[in-house]
Amino acid sequence: MTDNPLESLIKRLSRLPGLGPRSARRAALHLLKNKETTMLPLAEELDHVARTIKTCVECGNLDLTDKCRICYDSRRDATRICVVEDVADLWAMERAGIFSGVYHVLGGTLSALDGRGPKELGIERLVARAANIEEGEVILATSATVDGQTTAHYIGERLERDGMAITRLAHGVPVGGELNYLDDGTLTQAMKARRPL
Repeated sequence: MTDNPLESLIKRLSRLPGLGPRSARRAALHLLKNKETTMLPLAEELDHVARTIKTCVECGNLDLTDKCRICYDSRRDATRICVVEDVADLWAMERAGIFSGVYHVLGGTLSALDGRGPKELGIERLVARAANIEEGEVILATSATVDGQTTAHYIGERLERDGMAITRLAHGVPVGGELNYLDDGTLTQAMKARRPL
């Protein structure tokens, strides 16, 4: 029955990352059993977030204003731009407290199959931002996937000029990782990126 609102809710929930049809069914049943304490407050919160959260016009982060707090913060080093695939990657960098520059959120990676080219990722906006920096650094913090590496290589070629350092995050053995649990690609990358002790 396609007109069934419960089935429609389950189908919509199953499209969320990490939820398959069975998990979506359990979530929907939980919401229905707890309408007053969970479902209705969640619906209100979703509506509120949808109406108030904006995408930063400068970097692509999410915030309450057109320009996010990171881009407004004069203490940040605007000559260092960290390029990430998604807002979740930006949040991870901020949570770790390891970067004091600014960001550029791509919103994905280059993918002809998915119809994502340089225009969809705002790469021209990144090139324009980097052109306004006399001497600086662009850190390519894309994933170690084929698409992530292709995207980093493309951006690196577009940004190559005197006075601009273009760096890439190191890949390899994770902290606390054991060699016998790592895949061949990770081990190969770690061996290539080795450095003096």
